[in-house]
Amino acid sequence: MQIRPATPADVPAVLPMVASICALHETWDSAKYGFLPNPQQRYEQWLIAQAKSDKSVFLVAEDEQTGELGAFLIGTVEREIPIYRLREFGFIHDLWVELHYRHAGVGKQMVMLAIEHFQRLGVQQIRLDTAAANEAGRRLFSACGFRVSTVEMLIELT
Repeated sequence: MQIRPATPADVPAVLPMVASICALHETWDSAKYGFLPNPQQRYEQWLIAQAKSDKSVFLVAEDEQTGELGAFLIGTVEREIPIYRLREFGFIHDLWVELHYRHAGVGKQMVMLAIEHFQRLGVQQIRLDTAAANEAGRRLFSACGFRVSTVEMLIELT
C-alpha cells in the first residue's frame, strides 16, 4: 500500500468508506451517531476542502497493484477556546482501513504520518474520539503514543 496525501479526485473513492464508518458508529450508539440520510454525501464537500487545505491532513492508502483506495485518515487543526494554554490542536476525525487491508500496518503508518504532519504544522497536541466499543482503535492509537484522557457521558432529553 502506498500512503499519500489525498486529492479532491480521491474523494469519490473515499465516500464508500465514510458510509462504512457511519454505519458502524450508528450500530455502536445511535444516540451519539444519529446521522442524517446519506452522510457520506454530506461529507463530500468538506473532504474536498480538506484535500485543498494546508491546515489539514488527509491521507489515503492506495493498493499499488489495483489502484484501489483501501484506507483513509482525515485530521484538521482546530482552534481552542481562549481559556486554555494551547491555541490550537490537531484533531483526527476519522481513520478507516478496509477489512482486506487490516492487520498489515496500514492504519499505524497513517497515524504516524499524521503525527509527523501535525508536528510540521507546529501543533503541540493531537486529539481524537474513540468509541467505547472500539477496542481495536484504542489499541492502534495507544501503540502510536496516544493515551485516554477524558470520558464523555450522554443523556437524551425528549
